[in-house]
Amino acid sequence: MTLEELKNSLSELKKNILRGMDCLHFSEKKEELSRLQEEMQNPALWEKPDEARVFQQSVANLIRMTERWENLEKDVETLQELAEMLTEKSPECEEISQEYELLQEKYREYELDLLFSGEFDDSDAIIEINAGAGGTEAQDWAGMLLRMYLRFAEKKGFPAEIHEKTDGQEAGMKSALIEIRGLYAYGLLRGEKGTHRLVRQSPFNAKNLRQTSFAGIVVTPVLKNGDGEIQIEEKDIRVDTFRASGAGGQHVNKTDSAVRIVHIPTNIVVECQNQRSQHQNREKALQILKAKLILQKREEEEKKASEIRGEITEAAWGTQIRSYVLHPYKMVKDLRTNFESGNPDVVLDGEIDGFLRAYLEWDATRRS
Repeated sequence: MTLEELKNSLSELKKNILRGMDCLHFSEKKEELSRLQEEMQNPALWEKPDEARVFQQSVANLIRMTERWENLEKDVETLQELAEMLTEKSPECEEISQEYELLQEKYREYELDLLFSGEFDDSDAIIEINAGAGGTEAQDWAGMLLRMYLRFAEKKGFPAEIHEKTDGQEAGMKSALIEIRGLYAYGLLRGEKGTHRLVRQSPFNAKNLRQTSFAGIVVTPVLKNGDGEIQIEEKDIRVDTFRASGAGGQHVNKTDSAVRIVHIPTNIVVECQNQRSQHQNREKALQILKAKLILQKREEEEKKASEIRGEITEAAWGTQIRSYVLHPYKMVKDLRTNFESGNPDVVLDGEIDGFLRAYLEWDATRRS
């Protein structure tokens, strides 16, 4: 591009960045960050390690978000100053143009922050994966999805922890519950809720027949300070203990450290087996159960609001959301947004950002 075009492009990018910061209520977030950092100096905060960890993570997320927008603004201003010192024939024009393209890509990435307006979008995420009907085929597919989300977390630099995993008899797994921690983890992944469909030639059939498998995904936010909104009474739950079946420390398969909690009024079931003690597993399971109950309450409120305003939703909403076809052709397609990829291998290796962004943009349009 010409020097004049480069200057105009940098000016437009600067305007977009400032507009984005305004939409994010950036000055208010900076004030909130200062307040939270002051609270971190209070010794009483560290008397409860679990709550302190969640608080510390919230502060870290806020620091990361504010710093990246501030740095982006400064980098653009630097390029603008350099561009003003150049002439059309300056050899540095090409270098600055390349730097501009990199900043444009960063802005495109950070722009996602503008789509996170949900109540729990800045929370960590709990993902539950359950194999559908179909025995070994479905269990193998559930295992493939577990790997996909773990690889996604790894690529993002998000810590991931498996709280529960029940292996399949021959391959894959029957179910798993994983926690992914990071900036907007729940906001990014909330659209993954639903049924995921796989079409492929069966590796478990001697004739390699075409096989369709299903797995269900549920995504729940990890609560921060909202535990008081839902009170769970002892009479409303049934707690079962059993021996953990996977990794979880030296007591695995020696003591009944794993915990299953059934919420009797709603029949919601939560299992946790990866913590070191039965008490820790019980606390983690209760935390997840509270989040599920709050999310269910929000969904019921949204459903009532939709009925009042006469919103018509698709019949497939909340069920089958995405198809992964490996045979007779290769394609992954989201049935809500129509976003698709012709490279399933890359998608199943955790490259799902395009699908996540497409859902967030689609959902923002739907809600508006």
